[in-house]
Amino acid sequence: MVARVLTCEWDSSDPSYDVRMAEHTFATRLTNREFFIRRWEQEYPAFVDVIKSLPPDRLDYRPHAASRSTGDLVALLVSIEKGCTELCENGRASFNSGLRFHPESGWTSLEQMTTAYEDYHKKFAHYLNTIDDDTWNRPAWLTRGEQEIILRDSIGGLLWLALFDAVHHRGQLSTYIRPMGGKVPSIYGPSGDAPARNS
Repeated sequence: MVARVLTCEWDSSDPSYDVRMAEHTFATRLTNREFFIRRWEQEYPAFVDVIKSLPPDRLDYRPHAASRSTGDLVALLVSIEKGCTELCENGRASFNSGLRFHPESGWTSLEQMTTAYEDYHKKFAHYLNTIDDDTWNRPAWLTRGEQEIILRDSIGGLLWLALFDAVHHRGQLSTYIRPMGGKVPSIYGPSGDAPARNS
């Protein structure tokens, strides 16, 4: 794949400050698994920043009675990371692989959930870097409860689904921060409270 990236260059010596477009070309060939690993690593700092931006004494906050609480959403993010770790671990040794998203127990303190999230991230990184493309493409399923299968896919397909779901819930969680009195961190660019993160 060859991508062309256009960037703006300001010429400050020109009194009209013309914008010139500079073209940069780079070539990258990634497998689906490699692209997932890259994307998942790039998303990680924003997850940690959003979680750490939450007021720890407001985990019961919810913007509406039908909404999940702050604590429920953080517990869900931890559970997703845990489920992905287990899926990779089990997928290497068995064709009988399933993924569960939803936490089996309630939430604890924000500090404990943050530590658990970071620990599962490290374990997940280890397993992601040890599975091969054959394992990535093995059949797997998303389950609810002990036995109900709600989606059949591959290990890689379920990991993508988990990442998309986690990004969705991170966005949901980020909308809770200001009403709770916190400051919204940079996610993909600057927020009203923070400059863009350096990548």
